[in-house]
Amino acid sequence: MSWTCPKCDRELPWKDYRHYCARVSLDSLFEGRSPELMLAFDKILAEVADWEKVLVGVTPNCIVFTRRVGFLIIRPMKKWLDIKFYSAAARPEKPVIKSVASGKKFENHVRVNSVEDIRPGLFVYIRESYELMRKKIN
Repeated sequence: MSWTCPKCDRELPWKDYRHYCARVSLDSLFEGRSPELMLAFDKILAEVADWEKVLVGVTPNCIVFTRRVGFLIIRPMKKWLDIKFYSAAARPEKPVIKSVASGKKFENHVRVNSVEDIRPGLFVYIRESYELMRKKIN
């Protein structure tokens, strides 16, 4: 059951959920970026936002996808989207550019420059992160 913060209107997993409490426009994160990055983000959003109980929040630097806890963070950079997701094991293979231990899980980063960079394998990784965090809270 989600809760909406009365100050920033963000939909959150529960009352008193720690968050950046200010209104941030999604469009502001893409100002000065190529339209291709926005299209790439939209492709990810269209897939992931429909998964069960996914909430999408915008902070001054990134877009956070949560299902009780964050499982996907997308940071629009100047020339690419930095996509961070979690896994139970290290992901040293491409397209992952960095995989580092973080507690009992691994943080993985992928850089996306265009819609063509978004392949089905990326959604497999993101879904694994979603499932890993779902199990963590159950």
